[in-house]
Amino acid sequence: MTFLLGVVIGSVLGLTGAGGSVFAVPLLILILKLPIVDAIGVSLGVVAVSALYGSIRNFRGNSILWVQATLLGISGVICAPAGRLLGAQLHESLLLVGFSVLAFIIALRMFWQAKVSPEASAITRSSNLRQQNQSAPICRMSPTGQFQWGLRCVGGLLLSGSLVGLLTGLFGVGGGFLIVPLLIYLNQVSFQQAIATSLVIIAVVSSSGFASYLFSAAELNYSLLCIIAAGGIFGMLLGQMIAQKVSGPKLQQVFAICLASIAGLMIFI
Repeated sequence: MTFLLGVVIGSVLGLTGAGGSVFAVPLLILILKLPIVDAIGVSLGVVAVSALYGSIRNFRGNSILWVQATLLGISGVICAPAGRLLGAQLHESLLLVGFSVLAFIIALRMFWQAKVSPEASAITRSSNLRQQNQSAPICRMSPTGQFQWGLRCVGGLLLSGSLVGLLTGLFGVGGGFLIVPLLIYLNQVSFQQAIATSLVIIAVVSSSGFASYLFSAAELNYSLLCIIAAGGIFGMLLGQMIAQKVSGPKLQQVFAICLASIAGLMIFI
């Protein structure tokens, strides 16, 4: 059962580039009966390992947006400890309700967008946006796919990374459920590119959160962590294989359904 939990976590992460931690926390609490603090710590460790493995598999491809990943990752790592401190001051039930409402709103928006504008999830970073009937993104790419620097774009990426970091520390999640829609909103990229880039950011931010947990935790069940992490790596491989065979709009709808399911799970913890 413990290994299968890891497979579920890794599969969701590989398929959607998000949802690993937010699925892991309720499952670890409901099935393994872990305290929420330990569930958050273990989930961050498992997601960090799974996302790192997934990023290595994507390294040779052309799907990772390295500039965006760097800016979002750095600002996320810096702000994650602040979110952890803030979370310590708030009641646990308030955190869970707040997280569930946020996740459900994002899920509804992304599902509806994939249904009414399926072409939006198939944009590539070299697309000519002037020929498309949609609003231009904040960040621009050249026709060859190179990142074009701009104050508004860099500021948007840093602000988004800070928000992801705060929520990572606050809710104990990897932040992918926000990273994917933020990358699509800020850049002219496909859903698959957003997934690949989010895995890099999740690996960095989750590792930072896990290190913070190790520093403050009295002890950690390393055998449990290793078993779930092994399942997570297997699930990541499985999820990435499935994602290659699914179209962008369908993948975005899968992401939205997973996220809505997460919101429901968190309410019943």
